[in-house]
Amino acid sequence: MISVDKKKIKYLQGKPNTIIHFKMKMILLVGALVLAIIGVIGLFVDHFLSDTLEEQVGDRALSVAETVARIPELVHAFEQEDPASIINPIVTPIQQATGAEFIVVGNQEEIRYAHPNADKIGERMIGEDNEKALVYGQSYVSKAVGSLGSSLRAKVPVYLDGEIVGVVSVGFLVNDIRTIIESTNNYVWLVLFNIAIVAIIGAVLIASYIKKVLLGLEPEEIAHYYFQKETILQSTHEGILAVNQHGIVTMMNLAAERMLFDEATPPQQYEGKMLKDIVPAHRLVDYLQNENDEMDREMLLGKTVVFANKVPIYYENLLMGTVFTFRNKTEIDLLTKELKTVKQYTDALRAQTHEFSNKLFTILGLLQLDQQEKAIAYIQSESSLQKNWIHLLIRKVADPMVSGLLLGKLNQVHELGIDFTIEEGSRLASRLTEKQSEALLTAIGNFMDNAIDAVKNNPSADQKISISFTDIGNDILFEIEDSGAGVQDTDVHRIFEQGFSLKEGEHRGFGLALSKQLIERVNGHVFLEQGDLGGARFVLSIPKKAYERGVENE
Repeated sequence: MISVDKKKIKYLQGKPNTIIHFKMKMILLVGALVLAIIGVIGLFVDHFLSDTLEEQVGDRALSVAETVARIPELVHAFEQEDPASIINPIVTPIQQATGAEFIVVGNQEEIRYAHPNADKIGERMIGEDNEKALVYGQSYVSKAVGSLGSSLRAKVPVYLDGEIVGVVSVGFLVNDIRTIIESTNNYVWLVLFNIAIVAIIGAVLIASYIKKVLLGLEPEEIAHYYFQKETILQSTHEGILAVNQHGIVTMMNLAAERMLFDEATPPQQYEGKMLKDIVPAHRLVDYLQNENDEMDREMLLGKTVVFANKVPIYYENLLMGTVFTFRNKTEIDLLTKELKTVKQYTDALRAQTHEFSNKLFTILGLLQLDQQEKAIAYIQSESSLQKNWIHLLIRKVADPMVSGLLLGKLNQVHELGIDFTIEEGSRLASRLTEKQSEALLTAIGNFMDNAIDAVKNNPSADQKISISFTDIGNDILFEIEDSGAGVQDTDVHRIFEQGFSLKEGEHRGFGLALSKQLIERVNGHVFLEQGDLGGARFVLSIPKKAYERGVENE
């Protein structure tokens, strides 16, 4: 079962509808961001320039005022009877040269000795901001409304023999300063506006490029397809593993995780790591490095035998990575075995049909020869044999699947003329779990097939197979032996290896390995012994109560 986050469900319910397309969203978002940034920059520059220009004008006015206050002729003019006649001619050219709006010089009583308007000379200074200069001897910049209007002006005291005798006021009108600031700010805003236009054009180009890279899909569509394909990928029973061109794992689905690690594993444990560092299968790494394509290559991943396929990923003729797919060979073999069992049943039924037809003709011949008593005896003999088999299996084997398999094998060996016996005292009264039944059917079927192959080339009198089973103790025991050639001592330890077989032909050596693997999955064991009939004896045991060995009943 694949679980999906509730927040993702809406993406899996159908293709999302979008009112505003991704390209327009990108343009609007980037445009809004650029405009916001430019707006903040513009306001900051506006404020910064205003403060800076006012400060520069103030510093300039203060510098001019200090220079004027230190002119010796101007300082000594305060000792004369008519200081204005000396000071005003000195100040006027300096005002014109510096561009100041006014330069005013006053005495201790704030009476003007110099002013741009000659009519105001001799009148009292306006602004009431001379105290710090005349009383405390400070030099400073202030804003005040004078006779010429609101102005930014610098105040500097005039010293004569160490005493304050007057004050110099140099000013620039606020309106003139604002005009300069507005002119500068207009230029800055014009530049920022042009930058905004270029940025919006860039946003359009970037949005178009991203839209092209995304193959014209909307983000919602990409999310929809991503979650849809992720669900499909994770629900696939075939293992899928992807690596990039450097052999680094980029993706693995749940089926592959279970094959490699026997359980679901967090992606952070394998994504971004080298395949050879996380996969305990050197054949898979060699398979990756092999440039030749090879399909359905058999290998062992963890504890699972699989068929591996490799598909390289190319983008514009460049190798971007490789995708591996794994199919569980055990499952395929189980299906093959089931089909083979069905085929055996079919062959057995066909053989029985053929045999039954022969017996009918035999009965017909006896009747035509007027040998009714022999015909009746013959019928009773055949009926008794079939009934005995069926009654024996029904009475001694509780599991219908096992009894059905044994009956099929009985019919098969009877048709082949092989002497098949079930040891007296054999019984199987225990009910099997699904996994136990699956393991037992596969193992019995394989061991019986091996026994048939082992004796079929023997003389007719030496074609014998015997089977015994019991569940008297804590385990279910099955013993299958034959009168074949047996297994050499040198091959005993390899008989259950996958791919090893004493028979000729390709694609052999999987039945016994699969049987052993399935039996061990239910905590069972498989042994090979020398049989009393001269051939091999296969012994398998399965614990009756699966939960006592840590296996869940199913």
